[in-house]
Amino acid sequence: MNHTSTDLDRRVAKAVASYWATRQRQSAKQGASGQRDQGARSAVTGGAQMDGFVALVTELIVEAGINEKHIHHNTALELPGFFRPTKEWDLLVVCDSQLVTALETKSQVGPSFGNNFNNRTEEAMGSALDLWTAFREGAFNKTIRPWLGYIFLLEDCDGSRRPVKVREPHFKVFPEFVNASYGKRYELFCRKLVRERHYDAAACLLSEQKAGLKGRFTEPAEDLMFLQFAKSLAAHAARFKT
Repeated sequence: MNHTSTDLDRRVAKAVASYWATRQRQSAKQGASGQRDQGARSAVTGGAQMDGFVALVTELIVEAGINEKHIHHNTALELPGFFRPTKEWDLLVVCDSQLVTALETKSQVGPSFGNNFNNRTEEAMGSALDLWTAFREGAFNKTIRPWLGYIFLLEDCDGSRRPVKVREPHFKVFPEFVNASYGKRYELFCRKLVRERHYDAAACLLSEQKAGLKGRFTEPAEDLMFLQFAKSLAAHAARFKT
């Protein structure tokens, strides 16, 4: 990849700012219409918050040599599943009837971190299991293994930084989860997704709402930095230059 880390940080910052600005617009629009959803759902249910990241990944794939005509990020996002008929991804790359790349992007803001953590983890694990089982059965490629990526953005706030107690009525939880905040839980989750080969690369970012409108973000772990994610993606995409 030819980009410097500074250049990539600037582009990620743009995607982060887009995320918070989109949420703000959606929340204001629903509030003005008198149909505000409960809690933070007014922004969540509008969708499109992670479009800045999808656009950035699209740019990186094109820069790696794949023609944009092979990249799907608005329509034609369904892939066949094994446990369900189809699953819609956030971005797909399909070249010569071969699945090259599939991307999942997710985020979470407060205050209901506890209510949504299990949903987010189950979605990501389930999507990967469904895709790889379908791949095994020949749904996408004959022999070429696709690249699967996961991007997660978490609100950086007291609720995501506070230690969380775990319940152990029968058996002890793994030690890394003891008193781990939701920020730490998501870091562990993203790392384990890659180590267990469910995803080829994962990026985990934290951003505080007000600072995020200016594009500010932090990355909790070197192995989950967007730079590492981008390098892995570019190396894979370069094999399919068109």
